[in-house]
Amino acid sequence: MHGWVAYMYGDTTAKNAGRLSINPLLHIDLVGTIIVPATLYFLPILFGGESGFLFGWAKPVPINMSTVHARGGYNAAMQVDLAGIVYNFTLAAFASIVLVSMASPTTADGLSYIFAYIFVMQLLIINVVLGVFNLLPIPQFDGAHFLANLSLKYNVRGVAEFFYKYENYGIIFVLVLLMTPLKDYFLVLPVQIILGLLLN
Repeated sequence: MHGWVAYMYGDTTAKNAGRLSINPLLHIDLVGTIIVPATLYFLPILFGGESGFLFGWAKPVPINMSTVHARGGYNAAMQVDLAGIVYNFTLAAFASIVLVSMASPTTADGLSYIFAYIFVMQLLIINVVLGVFNLLPIPQFDGAHFLANLSLKYNVRGVAEFFYKYENYGIIFVLVLLMTPLKDYFLVLPVQIILGLLLN
């Protein structure tokens, strides 16, 4: 979605790289999509525990922000920043509409119906989690990019400079968030509230 919005403003970088697709295979990152999640899943099991949180990432979509800025300014850049989040919440809203129209599966239902119900439920949950997660103002995340461009638009350069300064330390912020009670306030609670609104 970032690539599509950037393409609307004349940036063909993602298109030229063959990344204007929702096919997940085109976005797999060996480390972030396979090695890290597999390690987080299997390592605790090998030591007799249970799998805890899973975390991973895909290859970033290549975007030439200079082109986006030249064609649409900071507003265009902010649209690119929020494109993935809007897509996540749109998919979640669609999944919730489908889910509330489906009856909860019982043992009398066929496997195909049960699978469909679980699939839609997971589609809802995963997209809400991703939407909330990417909204967080963590360096390298969409929320931080949005705030940086917003601050530059209004010439509050200190905010953008902060995010740029700590751009390479985003993973540390993420680990601190996920491994401390902070996740309950900044991730779990917002996800629960949004899921509750969508399912009611």
